[in-house]
Amino acid sequence: MGRFILRRVLGAIPLLLGVAVLSFLFMQLAPGGPDAMFARNARMTAEQLEQIRHNMGLDQPAPVQLARWIGNLARGDLGVSYSQYRPVSEVIRDVFPNTVLLMAAGLSLALVLSLFFGILAARNPYGLFDNVTSFISYFGLAMPVFWFGLMLQLLFAVHLGWLPSAGMRDPDSGGILDLLAHLALPAFTIAIGSIAGWSRYVRSSTLDQLGQDYVRTARAKGVAGPAIIRRHVLRNALIPFVTVVAIDAPLYLTGAVLTETVFSWPGMGRLFFDSLTVRDYPVLMGCLMLGAVLIVAGNLLADVVYGLLDPRISF
Repeated sequence: MGRFILRRVLGAIPLLLGVAVLSFLFMQLAPGGPDAMFARNARMTAEQLEQIRHNMGLDQPAPVQLARWIGNLARGDLGVSYSQYRPVSEVIRDVFPNTVLLMAAGLSLALVLSLFFGILAARNPYGLFDNVTSFISYFGLAMPVFWFGLMLQLLFAVHLGWLPSAGMRDPDSGGILDLLAHLALPAFTIAIGSIAGWSRYVRSSTLDQLGQDYVRTARAKGVAGPAIIRRHVLRNALIPFVTVVAIDAPLYLTGAVLTETVFSWPGMGRLFFDSLTVRDYPVLMGCLMLGAVLIVAGNLLADVVYGLLDPRISF
């Protein structure tokens, strides 16, 4: 397995290099840019603006800027934020734990509920519970995330007053219960799409395994239904499910853009949105690179989990 992981890591280097080049080119082609941001200051003279551009290397040709960006990236240097005037790595480090917390909560919620709904629906296919979960799944897949978040705010924060509507902590409080209260609505909002889609994958793969010969043999030997699912079916049914989770989980970083903006959650998504508003390109490129690294790591983790779930898989 060690050789396999090493090959995958080495193979990801050209991919990440391509992401770095494309992200730089897209930022170069985007309208506005740092010149427009600095020019908003009416007290800044043309000489001062030119000095800032020179200090940041923005007066260099695009190929020179690209080469410097790749070289700095190889050393772990993501550049300096145009708006905050400090290293991008520090800017991301300040908010990344908040996004990890939100992603972990949403992912845990999505995994538990999708497995629960999918397995129950597969045990009684085309029954009442299966039809209800199918309707809810289609609704969850078709529903805009930002609209669902606003509806949750309107119901639980405005009308019922059970949960806070935005933010991460109450200034007058700072305990774990206050954090969980602020986390509940955004975590469920970011998880609703995964719950809708993943539960259908679990249902489909579980139904497929329930029709296999080894399940009929276990039933003929008198093994109870829950034991069959727990000991035999679930392990085989989770193999395709792992693929979907490994690909979708890093995308929580992109889904957090809308969720964190709606709920004013101080994380990567909110940082990306604010940086996009002010054209802070180094921060945007840093966020894109981090997202690419997470996607590569997620796919590698899925391949490793395959071997743990199915011993027949060889690396």
